[in-house]
Formats: sequence, structure tokens, C-alpha cells
Amino acid sequence: MNAGCVILACTLLVGASSGSKAGQPLKPPCRPGFSQNFYTVIVSRDVLHGQSILKDTTLSSERVKFEDCQRNREVGFVSSDPNFSVRPDGTVYAEQEVANLSEPVQFMVTARGLHDPHIWETTVKLALAGHPHPLPFTKIGIEEMLSRVWDSPPRVIKFLRKHQRGSSANGLRRQKRDWVIPPINVPENSRGPFPHMLVRIRSDQDKDVGIRYSITGAGADQPPSGIYNIDPISGNMFVTQPLDREERASFHLRAHAVDMNGNQVENPIDLYIYVIDMNDNRPEFQNQVYNGSVAEGSKPGSSVMQVTATDSDDSTTANGMVRYRILSQSPHSPIPNMFTINSETGDIVTVAAGLDREKVSQYTIIVQATDMEGNLNFGLSNTATALISITDINDNPPELTVRTFSGEVPENKVNVVVTNLTVVDRDQPHSPNWNAVYRIVSGDPSGHFTIRTNPITNEGMLTVVKPVDFEFNRAFMLTVVVSNQAHLASGIQSSLQSTAGVTISVQDVNEPPVFPVNPKVIRFEEGVPAGTTLTVFAAQDPDHFIHQTVRYSKLSDPANWLKINRTNGQITTMALLDRESIYVKNNVYEATFLAFDNGKSGSPQASGTGTLQINLIDVNDNAPVLIPREAQVCERARPNSRINITASDADAEPNIGPFVFELPSFPASVRRNWTISRLNGDYAQLRLRIPYLEASVYEIPIIVSDSGNPPLSNRSVIRVKVCPCDDNGDCSATGAVAAAGLGTGAIIAILICIIILLSMVLLFVVWMKRREKERQAKPLLIDPEDDVRDNILKYDEEGGGEEDQDYDLSQLQQPESLDHIINKPTGVRRVDERPVIAESQYPVRPSLPHPGDIGDFINDGLRAADNDPTAPPYDSLLVFDYEGSGSTAGSVSSLNSTSSGDQDYDYLNDWGPRFKKLADLYGGGDDD
Repeated sequence: MNAGCVILACTLLVGASSGSKAGQPLKPPCRPGFSQNFYTVIVSRDVLHGQSILKDTTLSSERVKFEDCQRNREVGFVSSDPNFSVRPDGTVYAEQEVANLSEPVQFMVTARGLHDPHIWETTVKLALAGHPHPLPFTKIGIEEMLSRVWDSPPRVIKFLRKHQRGSSANGLRRQKRDWVIPPINVPENSRGPFPHMLVRIRSDQDKDVGIRYSITGAGADQPPSGIYNIDPISGNMFVTQPLDREERASFHLRAHAVDMNGNQVENPIDLYIYVIDMNDNRPEFQNQVYNGSVAEGSKPGSSVMQVTATDSDDSTTANGMVRYRILSQSPHSPIPNMFTINSETGDIVTVAAGLDREKVSQYTIIVQATDMEGNLNFGLSNTATALISITDINDNPPELTVRTFSGEVPENKVNVVVTNLTVVDRDQPHSPNWNAVYRIVSGDPSGHFTIRTNPITNEGMLTVVKPVDFEFNRAFMLTVVVSNQAHLASGIQSSLQSTAGVTISVQDVNEPPVFPVNPKVIRFEEGVPAGTTLTVFAAQDPDHFIHQTVRYSKLSDPANWLKINRTNGQITTMALLDRESIYVKNNVYEATFLAFDNGKSGSPQASGTGTLQINLIDVNDNAPVLIPREAQVCERARPNSRINITASDADAEPNIGPFVFELPSFPASVRRNWTISRLNGDYAQLRLRIPYLEASVYEIPIIVSDSGNPPLSNRSVIRVKVCPCDDNGDCSATGAVAAAGLGTGAIIAILICIIILLSMVLLFVVWMKRREKERQAKPLLIDPEDDVRDNILKYDEEGGGEEDQDYDLSQLQQPESLDHIINKPTGVRRVDERPVIAESQYPVRPSLPHPGDIGDFINDGLRAADNDPTAPPYDSLLVFDYEGSGSTAGSVSSLNSTSSGDQDYDYLNDWGPRFKKLADLYGGGDDD
């Protein structure tokens, strides 16, 4: 290259390495492409001015490092601005002098692979460090800049020629710089009119052949489509609507030229369109309300909090550069400007001393953020609220409200609040800076008192924790100091009012008598006779200044063995003391006594209790008892056929074993058949003396003696079952049954059970006989289970089928003609028909009631109806006695229960007990 180059300080990072060092978290997978879509390069003014700026002068050694992830991809870089290029090693350099860089220059860098179609793009913006804006940021300047960009005549962009110029080091055929298409700049938020022509695309061959032009890419035929279009004949390219840089900052289109047959006439050319940013977005705070805090008493310059606002406009221009300021502070105490804010970072700090939470606990700050670098005339602004809480420090010591407190406490009382110590603390309530801690520094060497803090009121509750005695201390003078849980802040001294005195008066009360030795332990032998004096159990009255009489009574005496003298407390026995009693535990008998005074003026009696423990010394007063009481042996003497016996004694050492076991001399058969051999002091063996003894149950008396002085003996009986044994020496089943016997009590119980069972059987037989006789003597009576009166009977009959559902009511009516009845043969007839013959087939009820059983009459009528062959298959009414159309009896309405007639109703007594009530009503006559 003939022209020199100026290397610019720009680093374009493409892709990311997929490797990671040991111990570091893994990075995301490698993805080729530029790390940013927009790069800004600031060029120093010192470098651009002066004769030292020559072609080939190096300005920086920064390079573009391209990581293709595949390690073998060949990538080349191409700049859209002919004045700048990118070397294969990533260095951005200028093709000509850049001394005339009076305003920022923006161009696009494209990375292309040699063997694949991938393309990566990024935008590079060059600006002069410290160079003022080309136009002042005034309304006129902005309009003039937009007008210059928007109303400038459209450029004509020609297609590139197909001849190439030299190959570059990276293998790409770089075209002439005159053919590189400069970027197209379009301001955002333009008001039109639309469509607005941007450039004209034309080919040098449009004079020879008909050319059709088209554009492709995002914004043309790809989403967002329709923003740009081109006249296919003239090649004029238009923008159809306003653009928004915050949505899309640049577009990359490709222009195509084909003939009328669709054949490509020119190689496609790249069109880069950049949207010029306008200040159309206000700064936005991340929060509408910010909360911060600072300790009271903080020095100027103490950090409080930070507020942050963002602007969607281009942050590299004044449109997106935000500045902060404080609009107001509330309250204005102690001065209106207690805080300041860093205009660029938004950090709020204190600027003056005097923060006091006890005076002002919270400040409200209104913060304003303005873009255009804080230009209030043309910048857009927004506000937010900052609430600054003043945190408490322990800068106020607690102070007691008075210098001396007083109180009273009765003696012998604990957990009693004597007085409440009140305190004042202006620090934050219910915090360590406010919570009071009380200490007694003098006046209570024995630790009778303590001070507990009330968590709600912060008062000190002076409490008695150890009983005080009026007879020893009538008053206390305490010194109390109060402090906080937290230490006082640096430089704060304790107040003199943090110390106070407390005067406590002790009130005398009637104290109960006290037993000097409690419990009192004495030793006595058991079995002492009643009336024996054991001890004097006296109590003392602690009230030395008042003379009172002490009386005694018994409070607890489980065995009722003792009594106490009411005046002097002397303990005597009322019964024998028995060490083996159930009321004695571990040889100790315990009783409780009550001592009470006569009270003093205005006070009730006071009583105290004392416990007397009597340690009973054992005497030999219990004879030993044989164990076991039952055993079994084989009828034939064997080596293993022996009974081990021992004894138990309720006494204690030395009045128990060793025991002496012996057989009595009477009856003589005992010593003849049995013998006892001593095993040790407590055990002996009973065995057969003879070779064979008949199987049975034998009661063997044994005399057992203990080792007391004098010894006690007991004649005990052991029941031994002698039975046949098997080869193992065990009693066989048959032998056990034969040897087993029933005692007299068991036999009597069995006999009584047999007698009771026989008596119950006999009573049941007698009752059945009596019931049978009653049924035979009174056949008229109907069994209650068969009685149909006042009962509902359920028959398991379904009737006569379908015919049973269709009743012939004419059968129930009196027939008009009697021919079919007259012609009927004699014998059985229908009972629901009118009788026409003189003799009746049914039994005729006599005019007077039959004194006998009327049940036969009803049964005869039932049999006649059942045997009638002319009866219908369904249920019908049965007429037992047809009276005809008229009646000779007359009307029954003339009957009157109160009338006195001559009719005799005594026959009702003959009808049985069921008519007894009726006989009593009508048969009594005038006797009623």
C-alpha cells in the first residue's frame, strides 16, 4: 500500500474462548460473533494535531483479536468507510490523514469467512477527545443538523466494477476504495413526508440493457419488512416510515441489479443505514422511592445512598448522558442543604454536621435526573423521592426521674416488687440504646434484692429474691445505677442522674413457730407399751418482740400410734410400735405435728409443721413360716425325690436365720415315714425314710425355729402328694389324679351346686304341669299368641290368582230369586246364602246364651264352610246365622246401662275369666 496508515486505539472482540482455568466456573460455550454491536474509539487531540501526524504513524498498538472457535477458520475484515481499513491481525488503521476529524465518524466493520457464507458485523464510531460538538445543542442547532441530514440531495450509488485490485494478505480481493459505499445516515423520529428518498442506485449498464433494481435484508423483505423500498426502474430507494433508534440502530441491506430476464447484471452491493439518535427519551429511575439511612452525628462526607436513572438514548452522546441534582429537602432542619448528590454517579452524601435523630428522624429528598448532560433548557428530566432515615446511636444516657426512691416489704416474702424505678431515655425506644439495665452497687451485701427491667415501660422493678427478717434488719439503704444495653457513643459521658438511692422498710408480720430440728429423728425398740414417752417435740416462736403461746396438735399419724401434749409438745405412744407394720418404711415410722401461736393484734394465727421420724429397733416378735406349703414326691424313694424347704421371717437380723427344721414326735408315723436333713442355715430337705409309700396326699407337720434371743418356733404343715413316677422321676398323669384329693369345702360346694340344679329342674316341671292343667280346665281361653283381637295377622297366602282381583259383589248381596237355592240338594250349602229350608245345616245358636263353650259352635261353622264344594275360590263373607230381613229383637238403642231391668246376667260368670269384667258390670245388680 502506497499510502501510510494511522493505527487507531480500538479493540474489536469477536467470539469468546470456550476454555476455563482450573478452579474457575465454566464459561458459556464459544459463539462466534462480535461481543458488541457498537464500539466507540476516542482519538487524542495531541495525536491528530501537528506535523507528527503522518501516514504510517502508529497511534496505538491495540489489535482486533478474532476467535473463530474452530481454530482453523480464515476470517477477513472489511470496513464500510474507504478512509479506514482493518488488517488481518485486527489492527484498525486510517488510509489517509485524520487531522481534519472535526466531527465523529461512524462506519461498519464486516468479518467474513473465506470458505463459508457466515458474516459478522459491528459498528465503529471515531470521535476526537475533547472536541466540542459540531453544533451547539440549541433548538436551532438540532433543527439545522436534521435539516442537513434529511434535506441533503440524495447520493447516487453505482454498482462496483468486476475488476479487482491486488489481493490482500488474508486472501480477500479488496476493491478500490472509490467503490466502497459510504453509510447512509437517517435521523430517527422524522416527520416526513414519507416515503422519503434516501439514495439512488444505478448501474453503468442501464444505457445498454433494461435494468431492474431490488433490495434485500432486514427492513426490506425481511422483518421488520417494508421500512425501505426501491423503485425497480429508477433505482430510487425510499424510507417509508419514521425510525426509532431505540428499537433498531442500524440496517444492513443489499442492492441487486438484474436484466429483464432476471439475470444478474451487477454484483450485489452492501448498503449500511445508521439511525441518528435524537433526545426522545427521558431518564427513568429504577425506583420511584429510594430508602437510605445514615447514623445520627455522622461527619460531613458520609455516604448515605445511591440513586440510579437510565436513558434509552445513545449513551455516547449528550442525549443519553444523565446528570443528577437535589431539588428539595424536607425538613430544613438544621439547615436546608444537609445532603448533596454526585451529579454523575447519583451518590448522596452528607455535607454538614448536626444530624440528630431525636430532633429529625427522617428526611425527604426530591432528586432530579436530566439528560443532555444536565442542560435544563433542552434536556429531559424526571424525579424520584429519596427517604433518608436517621439511625439512632446511644448519645443519650438514661436518667432516673428522682434521686431517691422508697418502698416497703413484709418480712419472709419473696418475688414481691418493692418499688418501680422510673427512667427517661431519649434514644430509640425498644432498642439496645434505650433498654435500661439496673444494678445495685451498695446496701445489699446478702443479695436480698434484684432489679428486673420492664420490657414495655423500661422501668426497674426492685424485687425481693431472698426473704428478709424484721428481727435482724428493719430497713435497707440501697444505691442503684442505671445504664443501657449498648455502650454510650464515643464522647458521651454518663449523667449524674443515672444514680439514685432506694430506702426500703421491712414490715413485721406474725411468723409461725419453728421447730429447731426438723425433721427430728429418735430410736426406739418396737413393741414398747402404750403410754411410753418418746420425746419432747417443741417449737420456738421467732417473734422475739411479742410474747405468744405455742400450742401443738397432730397433723399426720398413719398408724395412730402417737399423741402430743398440747402445751409442751411431749410425744407419747397410744399403741404398740410394730416395725413390721405396713406404715413403717425402711424401719422408720414418720409422723407430722403442727405448732401454732395465738396470733397478735390484727394478725391471724400462724402455724408451722414438724416431722418426727422414729427409727424402730427390731425385736424377735415374729415366728418363722415354712415355705413351700405344698409339694410332691414319688411313692418309691429315689435319690432325686426330695423336697427343699426353707422359711421366711418378718423380723430382721439377728432374729431370723439360721433356721432349725425338725419333725414332731407326734404322730409317730411322721418320723417313721419321713426324715429332714439340713442343707445350710436357711434350707433343709424333706424325703421319705421308707422305700415305698402309698400314693396319696399327706399333711406333714414341721417345727421351724429362728435364731432370736429367745428363739421363736412355729409348727407348720406341708401338704405332700405322693404319686407314681415315670423313669425320669416325674409324677405320671394317672398317679397325679389318684394322688389328688378334694378338700371338704370343695365337696360341699359341689353338693350345693347339684342340689340347686335339681331344684331348678323340679320347679320347671311343676310349672309346666300347672300350665297344662290350666289349659285343660279352661279350653275357651285362647292362647295370647293366637288371639286375633286387637292384633294384625299376616297370612302367607297370595289369593286365587287373577280371579281374586275381580270380585263378584253380587255374591254379597241378597238374591232376589231363591230357585237356585231351593233346587240345591240337601247337605252342605253356602253360608253366605239366605237359608230357605227349615232345617239348618249350620249349628243354630239357641235363643239363650249357651252356658258351655261357644268355641265348638264357631269351629263347626268353620268346618262346614271349608267342606262346601260350591264355595268360590276367593275369600267371601261367611254368614253363621242369617236372621232375615226383619228382627224380632227390636232396636238396641233402647238399652241403657243405668236402667234397672229384670234380665239376669249371672250366666256371664260361666263364660270364663274373659267375661268376668262384663259379668261384674251387669251381674252385680243393686249391689253396685
